[in-house]
Amino acid sequence: MSETLLSSRNLAFELYEVLDAEALTQRPRFADHNRETFDAAISTARGIAEELFAPHNRKNDEHEPQYVDGAAVLIPEVEPALRAFHEAGFLNATRDFEHGGMQLPNLLSQACFAHFQSANIATSSYSMLTMGVANLIEAFGSQEQKDRYLQPIIDGRFFGTMALTEPHAGSSLSDIRTKAEPHADGSYRLKGNKIFISGGDQPISENIVHMVLAKLPDAPPGVKGISLFLVPKFHVNDDGSLGARNDVTLAGLFHKMGWRGTTSTALNFGDNGECVGYLVGKPHAGLSYMFQMMNEARIGVGMGAIMLGYAGYLYSLDYARNRPQGRQPDGKDPSSPQISIVEHADVRRMLLTQKAYVEGAFDLGLYAARLFDDTHTLETAEERTRALELLDLLTPIVKSWPSEFCLKANELAIQILGGHGYTREYPVEQYYRDNRLNPIHEGTHGIQSLDLLGRKVSQNGGAALKQLLKLINDCCQRASEHESLTALRQPLEQLLARLQAVTLALLGDLMSGKINQALANSALYLKVFGHMVIGWRWLEQAIRAEQGLARADNADEQAFYRGKLQAARYFLTWEVPSCHHDLAILEARDDTCLGMQDTWF
Repeated sequence: MSETLLSSRNLAFELYEVLDAEALTQRPRFADHNRETFDAAISTARGIAEELFAPHNRKNDEHEPQYVDGAAVLIPEVEPALRAFHEAGFLNATRDFEHGGMQLPNLLSQACFAHFQSANIATSSYSMLTMGVANLIEAFGSQEQKDRYLQPIIDGRFFGTMALTEPHAGSSLSDIRTKAEPHADGSYRLKGNKIFISGGDQPISENIVHMVLAKLPDAPPGVKGISLFLVPKFHVNDDGSLGARNDVTLAGLFHKMGWRGTTSTALNFGDNGECVGYLVGKPHAGLSYMFQMMNEARIGVGMGAIMLGYAGYLYSLDYARNRPQGRQPDGKDPSSPQISIVEHADVRRMLLTQKAYVEGAFDLGLYAARLFDDTHTLETAEERTRALELLDLLTPIVKSWPSEFCLKANELAIQILGGHGYTREYPVEQYYRDNRLNPIHEGTHGIQSLDLLGRKVSQNGGAALKQLLKLINDCCQRASEHESLTALRQPLEQLLARLQAVTLALLGDLMSGKINQALANSALYLKVFGHMVIGWRWLEQAIRAEQGLARADNADEQAFYRGKLQAARYFLTWEVPSCHHDLAILEARDDTCLGMQDTWF
């Protein structure tokens, strides 16, 4: 297998040594699966990703979609890649057998999809959005909506989007202006403008199903007045055939820094007063429905950031092993052979940093996917609720931490290639540009940090936070059985204790009404919380690596486990202790940023 997309050995380590994917086959829903079926799905995904997605990744970037006669035009390679993805069943990987799905665990679906994200993030985005729309209709749509729109999506004929953002409002959804007027036939007429709609127009699918946030005439102010509407690009007749074009107009395309192969559109709804939409679920409950898709998308964004970081890491690693340059500092003989740059200590530092970031984040992303399985397939309702609480708490971390630190990994990949890394002749600059979107879309870092500190940590009396802290403490207890992990475990324990104290103090401020002051430095809180979580996941990997090393019977396996332990050592002894400066700022309620005045800039 080509190791340009994802380390197959690391994926097997995650699935079968860390996350115990095989244990899922003991649950009734996954009883027809085993390791062989899991590996077969992964092998198929890898093959399609390598053969049909990766080859046009650069072309996607160099020939971005064009706006021609009111429609978006894409390069021809996108359609057969997505067709192969759909025909292989990956759009419906987690869906029931009886509905044409593979009934795979979400953990395995994410493991498969990771290959497509690494190979070509832009082309894979169309499918990610469509899967989210299908899940949204399945969860909240009427039977008629399911019959008319869900089945064609499952069949790969219709694609989907979510239309939230408006030009004047940005991330402030409470300020959207798109209106929906009730019509005599039970449908609605929408009027408004949406921007940054990924996949909002493309020539690949027969139809596009837009999930649109809008307000009814009697809507209460703010987010409590938002409803969700299904708005098709083409009307669908009773017999399932396509009718006339709906009053949805492509106003133009945005020209992005990266991620160029996915259309980013401005859409006008109801320019002619005839945009027909259908209410999904109850009035004024749209945001809570959309959050299902947004939370799925946020985990998808996190995994996308991870895989772009991963691709850059693997490329720069291969480059460093094959690029001869210079000699060791103590090598005084200019006639001696040059060494590969991987032999230089600072290059190893940059590679080790990348490994720690991308493999730590990869573990967390797959852990979240397994938690998603728990929310649906654990035996009791109480267990499923606990899993959902923990997943909700971790979602801002899964989205934001990789978006920041796997982007840093891409930056280091460029640095390792030197001047070559800054040219378009090598892919690492594109990985960086593509990844730069991830800290922005589906909720910026700032929004995620406010969500984490302002909502998630205190939700349900802090039940999820208590659950997380117990998991981390249990991990530390198991690590204490390995004397070799003492130096790795102790920094995490110290960070955990101090962050708990800071969290209690900040929550106290929030409860006493000091909201602006408590949340002023929430971005630092998100970073530290994320480092704690990634540190925990690295300690977990280190325990499994120690166990693996004890039974390893060949040099390759020993090297793999030693690499894991060294990356864990780097993150826990270099990165985790660096958080104490941030904690000091949080403890002091430092108001340097909050106190800055507009006129002082």
